[in-house]
Amino acid sequence: MAHPKSRISKQRKRKRRTHKKATPATIAICKNTGEAHQFHRAYEHEGAMYYKGRVLIEAPEEIED
Repeated sequence: MAHPKSRISKQRKRKRRTHKKATPATIAICKNTGEAHQFHRAYEHEGAMYYKGRVLIEAPEEIED
């Protein structure tokens, strides 16, 4: 196993990790539906699933008795 030659202080460790951050997700607005969604993700609008402005899965129709 590798062993460090000397102990790294908390301050030095934290200085190194200052640049490791999560970036906020990029949000897009669909031109067809006007719905806000993440890029490269399918999203739901009025019961239908959309991806890149196209309908992937139609909304289920209500059955009347």
